[in-house]
Amino acid sequence: MTLKLIYPALAQILWTFVVLTIMFLRRKKAFASGEVSMADVAVSTERYPDTARLAAANFSNQFETPLLFFALILIAIHVGATGHVMAILAWAYVATRVVHTLIHTGSNRLQQRALVFAAGLLCLFLMWVGIVVSLL
Repeated sequence: MTLKLIYPALAQILWTFVVLTIMFLRRKKAFASGEVSMADVAVSTERYPDTARLAAANFSNQFETPLLFFALILIAIHVGATGHVMAILAWAYVATRVVHTLIHTGSNRLQQRALVFAAGLLCLFLMWVGIVVSLL
């Protein structure tokens, strides 16, 4: 049933909106506190405080490997590779994106972030393997 894969895809889209909200709130706070002015960031966002820049970097991240995730979801649905294992991998990938955001916009410990990112990539690779195996 393809619905098993629709839900994690919708969850990943929702998470992207959550990260956008985090970025917006941090930028709004920077303006309200006087840390930056419109002129400071009109050409480049480098003048935003680190917290706002981390949120913006994480928002950009939501359009990198998630692109592969959405492609794999669509391909899996198209070829009928929509079993429980594929759904578990899809949910696991979404979970890694959430944890990655929490680390990136929180402590920003690079080693932790890298491990979570690698776990997400492993989920994507295993989804790809699952699709290939279903085609054999």
